[in-house]
Amino acid sequence: MEPTTPSEPPLPVTDASLQSYYALGKEAARLTEGLGRVEYLRTVELLDRVLPPAPAVVADIGGGPGIYTDHLLSLGHRVAHRDIVAAHVDHVRANHQPGTPTGDRLDAAVGDARRLDLDDGSVDAVLLLGPLYHLVDPADRRRALTEAARIVRPGGAVAAAAISRHSVLVDGVLLKRADLAFPEILGLLDGVRDTGVIPPLFDGSFNGYAHRPDQLRREVEEAGLVVDDVVSVEGVAVALGDLEARLDDPGERERLLFVLRSMESAPDLLGLGPHLLALATAPGRRRAAVG
Repeated sequence: MEPTTPSEPPLPVTDASLQSYYALGKEAARLTEGLGRVEYLRTVELLDRVLPPAPAVVADIGGGPGIYTDHLLSLGHRVAHRDIVAAHVDHVRANHQPGTPTGDRLDAAVGDARRLDLDDGSVDAVLLLGPLYHLVDPADRRRALTEAARIVRPGGAVAAAAISRHSVLVDGVLLKRADLAFPEILGLLDGVRDTGVIPPLFDGSFNGYAHRPDQLRREVEEAGLVVDDVVSVEGVAVALGDLEARLDDPGERERLLFVLRSMESAPDLLGLGPHLLALATAPGRRRAAVG
């Protein structure tokens, strides 16, 4: 793969259902409660394993309202935050205004993961923690992953998150009981299992794409990246009825995280939790991080 600097304008934002879902403003609070807390804690510890030491330049592509951008800035990194939802970008900019210690290390703008305005090899690491959720067309997923590979320096880390193919059944039906309010979800399960496409149930409901673990690995590799691991983020935490109590107790929280770490790469359990995370490296010798 020969990377090239983009010369075309960004692709138009045409997915009205995606914009409608994020316009509800739920994303900023999603990672602060229940299984979302586990997702955040696990994602942060996984990223901390692979990110270069600060100060480095990290691209948070599809960074939403900036939960992980906040973490990166707190560590002393410089962050290029891009998201397709303008309200998310406004939220991030408001939290880190120019002239503040974090604001001076932030570059936030509306952007499409499939066609980024960042130069070849211009960042030390790339987070792709949302775009693959919504790219139903395999060509679009290929573009997003190839763009991540293009903008990262040789040897740099790329972390790509995906929704597990079983998430609608395990998280949607078993945990959230979404079928009680929307019985039609039961008739969609075979289609989601076979195609990965998650259709919207109502105006503003989540819609997107769900991966199988081996499929995520293959797609990341086809983008020219070396996959170091594919892990389950939340794992068996999805089945705990007393999850909040465990997370509130420091000892129980560490017990849970220990178990999730220990099982994160077990091939027969990868698809159990709602999210997968592919940890990959750009080919070539790792370069020193640039401040």
